Amino acid sequence: MKAAEFGYLRPGRMEEALQALAAGEGAAMPLAGGQSLMPMMNFRVAMPETLVDLAALAELRGIHDAGERVVIGAMTRWSELMASGLIAAEVPLLARALPEIAHPAIRNRGTIGGSVALADPAAEVPAVLLALAGVVVLRSLAGERRVAAGDFFLGHYETARAADELIVALEVPKARGLRHGFHEIGRRHGDFALAGAALAVAVEGARVMEARIALFGVADRALRATGAEAALRGAVLGDGTALDRAVAALAEIDFAGDIHASAPMRRHLAGVALRRAWAEGVA
Repeated sequence: MKAAEFGYLRPGRMEEALQALAAGEGAAMPLAGGQSLMPMMNFRVAMPETLVDLAALAELRGIHDAGERVVIGAMTRWSELMASGLIAAEVPLLARALPEIAHPAIRNRGTIGGSVALADPAAEVPAVLLALAGVVVLRSLAGERRVAAGDFFLGHYETARAADELIVALEVPKARGLRHGFHEIGRRHGDFALAGAALAVAVEGARVMEARIALFGVADRALRATGAEAALRGAVLGDGTALDRAVAALAEIDFAGDIHASAPMRRHLAGVALRRAWAEGVA
């Protein structure tokens, strides 16, 4: 199949891109890396009237140290993030997740902002943003606003981004002593995750003071496992019963079932992913 007929714009300035989205009144769609959007258009799952290509907007690229946080331009490619010493040092959970994203050819073209905008429930980065309390920065002709990751991902391919807004950057707090773990389970490396877990845990001495657990591939969006977090809060490292309680608390989540895995299977796999992520980065 091939895409339905569409118009194409490649603005050279941010103002032009925002004007094009506003004029499109919901029928114009930003084009970032195109690794998901173009196949969706070919299958006519997405049929924008106009594509607004962001490739010429240099201000949307780059990784910047902003004191207590790292700011990542929306058009920054996966391969650029993987090569970044700043990401490796200050956002290790993201660095750990990046090699799990698809395959090298995809990582050389795909962008972090495109993935966040798509909001695929099996994608890694939405879960990482949830675990790290990240922020999505949006811009329109009316101005700029910042939306916490927990408020941004609303459902299957659904976000808080308005049709006239662009994701311009992501803000991620620096690790600052947090321990991190990440694990995903798929049929093959590079396949969409059947279940995955991203963890950010604060430990003092040998006691867990705070835990943020984000699951992906298990529901209509990446989500926090708040019951599991509560089960781990105050636990002593090495106390396997606390981790058992955390895995049991995953029962509060409404797991999705489909042709790839039933809901009970996804619940089981989420528990396995949580245990492995914990063993990798926390225990």
